[in-house]
Amino acid sequence: MASNRTKDKKKKESPEQLKQEKEEQINVKELVKDERTHKIAGIALFIVSLVLFIAFTSYLFTWKEDQDKVLRHGAGVLFDEEVAVSNLLGRFGAWVSHLFFYKGFGVSSYLICSFFFIIGTNFLFGKKVFSMARNLKYVLVGLLVLPVFFSFFMKGFGFPWGGAFGNYSASWLNGFVGTAGTGLILSLAAVSYLIWRFNPVFKLPARKPKEIIVDPLPEEIAERVAIDVNEKFAIEEQAKNQLKKESSFTPVPLTEEKENPLHSFIINEKEEDVAPLTPLPFAEQPQTESSVEMTIPYADKPKKAAKIDEEEIGPALEIKNVTDDEDEDDDDETPVKKVVENLPPYDPFLDLKDYKFPSLNLLENHGSEKIVQDPHELESYKNQIISTLRNYDIEIQKIFATVGPTVTLYEIVPAAGVRISRIKNLEDDIALSLAALGIRIIAPIPGKGTIGIEVPNVKKTVVSMKTLLSSEKFQHNNFGLPIAIGKKIDNENFIVDLTTMPHLLMAGATGQGKSVGLNAILVSLLYKKHPSQLKFVLIDPKKVELSLYRHIENHFLAKLPGEEESIITDTKKVINTLNALCIEMDNRYDLLKEAGCRNLREYNEKFVARKLNPQKGHQYLPFIVLVIDEFADLIMTAGKEVEMPIARLAQLARAVGIHLIIATQRPSVNIITGTIKANFPARIAFKVSSKVDSRTILDTGGAEQLIGKGDMLISYNGELTRLQCAFVDTPEVDDIVSFISKQRGYPQPFLLPEYVDEKELEGKDFDLSDRDALFEDAARLIVQNQVGSTSLLQRRMKLGYNRAGRLMDQLEAAGIVGPSQGSKARDVLIKTESELNQHLEMMG
Repeated sequence: MASNRTKDKKKKESPEQLKQEKEEQINVKELVKDERTHKIAGIALFIVSLVLFIAFTSYLFTWKEDQDKVLRHGAGVLFDEEVAVSNLLGRFGAWVSHLFFYKGFGVSSYLICSFFFIIGTNFLFGKKVFSMARNLKYVLVGLLVLPVFFSFFMKGFGFPWGGAFGNYSASWLNGFVGTAGTGLILSLAAVSYLIWRFNPVFKLPARKPKEIIVDPLPEEIAERVAIDVNEKFAIEEQAKNQLKKESSFTPVPLTEEKENPLHSFIINEKEEDVAPLTPLPFAEQPQTESSVEMTIPYADKPKKAAKIDEEEIGPALEIKNVTDDEDEDDDDETPVKKVVENLPPYDPFLDLKDYKFPSLNLLENHGSEKIVQDPHELESYKNQIISTLRNYDIEIQKIFATVGPTVTLYEIVPAAGVRISRIKNLEDDIALSLAALGIRIIAPIPGKGTIGIEVPNVKKTVVSMKTLLSSEKFQHNNFGLPIAIGKKIDNENFIVDLTTMPHLLMAGATGQGKSVGLNAILVSLLYKKHPSQLKFVLIDPKKVELSLYRHIENHFLAKLPGEEESIITDTKKVINTLNALCIEMDNRYDLLKEAGCRNLREYNEKFVARKLNPQKGHQYLPFIVLVIDEFADLIMTAGKEVEMPIARLAQLARAVGIHLIIATQRPSVNIITGTIKANFPARIAFKVSSKVDSRTILDTGGAEQLIGKGDMLISYNGELTRLQCAFVDTPEVDDIVSFISKQRGYPQPFLLPEYVDEKELEGKDFDLSDRDALFEDAARLIVQNQVGSTSLLQRRMKLGYNRAGRLMDQLEAAGIVGPSQGSKARDVLIKTESELNQHLEMMG
């Protein structure tokens, strides 16, 4: 019945309707094939690729802020105007990035952007610029391999590196072949994909040809060979010149010759006195017209370790033997060079050559080097952990214990099929069963196939600063600025180089050990560096924490010219000091640019080797360490005036040897801003009150579970390590500072460049006795042109607006120009230069 109805409908349709439908089909086909349609589609695909790329890239920085909002609203976030997101493309960018990264393929989603770009390129140019089939294979295989690889190897970093697909696949593969098998399979798959995609070339380094050491030829034979070779090349050159005259064709030398005087030659004189020669073939290297190598051993004489001089035969090279007299003449022509070469290397310690480093006897042993272990405590904690996990049907295969100074790490190997998230969720239950504070679960431990449970010890061991400084690792290292911070859980000394950090951010609640940590860092630097190698800029808004170090200002401290105190406590002086440090940074970059060096170590090595001229401003540059004890107070009182130079120093100063150590007890986002955090990859977190503060400092939780009194987490080189800070008491710091201050120091502290705030000079009365250095030049320029204009001074004298304005005010006070007339130029009261000279003489 239905077929009959359709037939009846077709019969009822008129021929005109059928013709119209056919024309519409033809128009659609033509529209699809049209070149303009292809170009529009190409541009549209380009825009899609760009939109995805911007959304994905913004997601890398804003995913923590937007993820909870997208998870809460889902696709409804697109239409909810009350939801505020941080993605550059707004709610759509946050939602589409979440869809591809979190629920899709993670970082590998960038491959989708590349595929849209390839299709758009082909459509726009109307030809096959890229192979779509081949690139589609690369994208599909990459989306299968790379998310699983990233999810497995980057699991502990929090960011959805592999997305939901990567997490699920890695979890399934881990359960199927185990952790080690999964790692091997994914490594093989990733390497195979990269080789298949990019096809790199692997080459072994070429072996150098062996040099044949032979005896020199007798003088008679050498002269004969030289004569024959010179005659042969003279004939060849003559033939070439003749051919060039006849035609523009340049002859190519033959590679094989029937007769070569170097291969065989005849000796006519006294054959019985000379042993027969054994000719050797040429080395298998391309021979040019201007160079010939000859290796012919002399048979009878014993072989000595002497090389045959390589003679380059040709018109462009002339070999000349230099006599003793000529050597003497050369010495007379360059006496300065010889003197510089004979000078010893520059010694930066020479000014304070009698300086003695502090002795370890100035420090005290606060705790024993051996950690006190209570076997009953370890056994009871082990049994409680096992029983707690069994209560939730979680079996473990092995358990290990590593006893640290304040914390014991229990490493658990779970049974096959146990999910790590189940153990991670039992953190509070395990803390309840152990009746201990500060329990922290690491699931899994990076680099190991275990889960870590950190439990505080009942009897805690104090880590002495003397133990760290007397260790072999601290005494013998080539670090630029070695700092000893504390000990790890496995009782290993944590000693790092500040120049590789390159800046350090310390934060934590009040009374948790920040000031002790600062003292540990400063003391370790004082024990290792000479006053010529290191200078401190100490900023202490509290006025009491760093005041101990004021006695060594002529040895290790730096300050502004004209200041009395080297420990900076006033906020206005802090701003001037930070801006002076920026000027010092710029000056150092100019010196490195002239010296052709990339960092301070290369520059100082060149200066010590006397390769830089001090007359051109070069000098030995010490490291400068800026220490700020309470950063939150500066931000609250000065704000942007402090944050901007700090951010500039953090971004640029590491290459010129300026490093920052900033401590604060208020780790909030308005104090530790994103600009500051981005340039402080090394961060130390002492105990904080909330997980939000921990994430502000470390970008992850954990600092809220510390137990205080020097217990800290340090984020360094992408790893999060728990340490017990070394303890150095105030009397010990006093003794060290007193020992250094009693020695001879420099005449004055290290002076930073002078910085004058131009805003302070505005609106003040001018003293004619304290005129600008360009006052007379500006006066003559104004009188010559008879125009009292500030812009004239700016253009002609290349000055800034503020300085030109000050000069004009000084000229008004001196009676050379009249008062301001708004937008009009001032009246010039002196008409000729002779009147100006008289006026200046009267002014003195």
